[in-house]
Amino acid sequence: MSAQLRSGIVGTGFIGEVHSRAVRAAGGIVVGVAAATHELAIEGAAKVGASWAAESAAALIESDDIDVVHICTPNAHHLAIAELALKVGKPVICEKPLALSGDDAQYLVDLAASNDVVTGVPFVYRFYPSVREARSRISAGDAGNLRVVHGSYLQDWLSSSVDGNWRIDPSIGGPSRAFADIGVHWCDLMEFTTGHRIVRVSARLVTAFAQRGAQELFDVTTEDAATVIFETDLGAIGSVVVSQVSPGRKNRLWFELDGANASYTFDQELPDSLWIGGRASNQTIMRSPDTLSTEAARYCVLPSGHPQGYQDCFNAFVSAVYARVLGRASAEGLPTFSDGLRAARLTDAVLCSAATDAWVEVSL
Repeated sequence: MSAQLRSGIVGTGFIGEVHSRAVRAAGGIVVGVAAATHELAIEGAAKVGASWAAESAAALIESDDIDVVHICTPNAHHLAIAELALKVGKPVICEKPLALSGDDAQYLVDLAASNDVVTGVPFVYRFYPSVREARSRISAGDAGNLRVVHGSYLQDWLSSSVDGNWRIDPSIGGPSRAFADIGVHWCDLMEFTTGHRIVRVSARLVTAFAQRGAQELFDVTTEDAATVIFETDLGAIGSVVVSQVSPGRKNRLWFELDGANASYTFDQELPDSLWIGGRASNQTIMRSPDTLSTEAARYCVLPSGHPQGYQDCFNAFVSAVYARVLGRASAEGLPTFSDGLRAARLTDAVLCSAATDAWVEVSL
């Protein structure tokens, strides 16, 4: 395998473009693109600068010119495309949800293991230096025992009844929308930063509009928002509010982690800072390789005062996956298909809790 990995991207929407930029930042080449139709693939290839538009996802995956497969399609197609890539032994980066159920996600994890294939799921918020700084301090014991972990992930792109998207259709997006789309990001980030794992949940779901549509109305059955309270394996309690109908909130992923000695707060819309609360005084640590821990400083790719954001995190994630594919040292804490399975099991538990009005154990 060449040191310059050749990538194929399945899916031509916004997230496919994000992947293409990250591939180049990682030193790879975007060779081919596949989409729902060949015509869309041609348009997508031109958009991301790929040299080849494949007739189908299978043709792209089976090509000898492709080393790594990126799956950026609507959710319902993830399982079949990932299965095909794994069976031919090609590394796969698959958008979440990895699959529409925990059992299907488990199948993909087992298939990847049996074929010894490198995998990745883009839980990219892990790669913010401020998040790594909070993780470093918590693992060093600076916080003391964590007692309460709480936060929210709020967006507004579906806050009007005329707003629509393929994610709203459960046959394409899956049985959960807001939680499976963004709530799992919050849970992954909290667990990654703290080392705690959610073991029991009690959830409530809200569908803001029974019908949506600008001209022709269609019924809505998936949730626009969710509230989840939970317990962790290390004795903390917590809560998260997830919403895609909160006017003015574009992509506000926020957490606070409250320990016996210190609290840590991160806001994805203000990612270059970490707030640290103490009994006697509070402080805000700004992103800088001179002030952060070694773990966090390695992700400071720009000088202080030059904001780093979502694309920088995505670049770091893809670079870490590619390093693993090439057998080089890769980032500790790289999210793989196992983390996609974790998200699917959490989603199953949230849906079960909301349906039964009961606390539900998380099976993984």
